[in-house]
Amino acid sequence: MSFVKNARLLASRGSRLAMSRAYSDEMKLTFAAANKTFYDSTVVRQIDVPSFSGAFGILAKHVPTLAVLKPGVVQVYDNEGKVSKFFVSSGSVTVNEDSSVQVLAEEAHNVEDIDVNEARQLLSKYQSQLSSAADEKGKAEAAIAVEVAEALVKAAE
Repeated sequence: MSFVKNARLLASRGSRLAMSRAYSDEMKLTFAAANKTFYDSTVVRQIDVPSFSGAFGILAKHVPTLAVLKPGVVQVYDNEGKVSKFFVSSGSVTVNEDSSVQVLAEEAHNVEDIDVNEARQLLSKYQSQLSSAADEKGKAEAAIAVEVAEALVKAAE
């Protein structure tokens, strides 16, 4: 086969693959934690998430992705531009070919509901536990708690 014929064949396969994908111009978000469902297949414009591979924004037609959430703030932009902010302790985010997105958090709270003074007290408590931890397991657990509490304080400020 000639180079030109191969190029045409590959181009036609690529365009058929692109047309067969079920991308949508709308993005539907499902966002839930064990204690509450915040969005249930709700159409939104953009979602910003903190992940261990770096924070990233999601729009309709985003490449399919799977990421692990790190402690931080998830921002949801509705179609009118209003931003809602939520603190998440951990979890996962899945972006599908059809522009649906699932954010499943271990724990999530509206940032407006967080008391910054309580968050600072929690951070102080966990920092004390970290400095007084006797074994590796205790140090690891306290270090995780400190990381979450630091993100909680940052979200509340």
